[in-house]
Amino acid sequence: MDNFAAVTAFVKTVELKSFTAAAEALKLSKAMVSQRISTLEARLQTRLLQRTTRRLSLTEAGKVYYEHCIRAMAEMEAGTQALSRLHAAPRGHLRLTSPVTFGQLHIAPAMPDFLAANPEVSLELVLLDRQVDLVDEGFDIGISLRANIAQNLIARRLAPIRRVLCAAPEYLARSGQPQHIGELAGHQCLAYSWQMSWRFSTPEGKNEIRVGSRFRANNVDALRAAALKGLGIALLPSYVIGPDLAAGRLKQVLPAISPTTTFADHVSAVYLPDRHLLPKVRACIDFLAARFGPEAYWEKISPQ
Repeated sequence: MDNFAAVTAFVKTVELKSFTAAAEALKLSKAMVSQRISTLEARLQTRLLQRTTRRLSLTEAGKVYYEHCIRAMAEMEAGTQALSRLHAAPRGHLRLTSPVTFGQLHIAPAMPDFLAANPEVSLELVLLDRQVDLVDEGFDIGISLRANIAQNLIARRLAPIRRVLCAAPEYLARSGQPQHIGELAGHQCLAYSWQMSWRFSTPEGKNEIRVGSRFRANNVDALRAAALKGLGIALLPSYVIGPDLAAGRLKQVLPAISPTTTFADHVSAVYLPDRHLLPKVRACIDFLAARFGPEAYWEKISPQ
């Protein structure tokens, strides 16, 4: 900062051809301006200005240094103006990441409308089914379905997500409709690879049912496909199966009970804390919140 102040004093003095005029422009004393330039010359180990009682002129070294200084200061001013433009309205490049299935079903279809509403924003959407470090990987926003959000991030809730027990009509016609959660133990239950049991909240309290099946998967799309084929009863998120329930391809099982899982009951937009949040980031989060919430369109579909 001291070097920048000295360079500023030097450039202003050359522009105005006077220590006195430079001091007035910078709101400093004439002695302070002279001292800063002398300090700069000492640091550079060369004389920049020829001083006489009648005139002030640049040395040969001063001319070279002055040309570089004004170009550098012009770049700094351009940078300041560029930042001002970024803060004035949504513009610039935005990097957004989302889990794969949610991103394919809901984020990707929404982005053309966001870009149409914000013509000065460009967008990169990266779909990843893993924990993402927004700083290290250079993302502005992350879409999270996790229950626990890192403490260094701010999370804005976008919409609710329900976990729904469901099965294809063919499976229920063949194996029967469960009337109580205890009956699930006798059914083919389509669970994630790491799930050995399902937990439920009932009027009688919490209950845990061990589930078994000929088919398990580590991916929600694979479980949905198996359920649609009549392979068994699945516990799937509403954002995936809303259209299937509405069309009757899947039927809700035991609608009166509430599954409890380690998954979040909502989807969030997460971003880094910043008092000066860029308009492009704020605009995207506001857009997603308006599009998905407070009652998401996938929740408005009544299970059949």
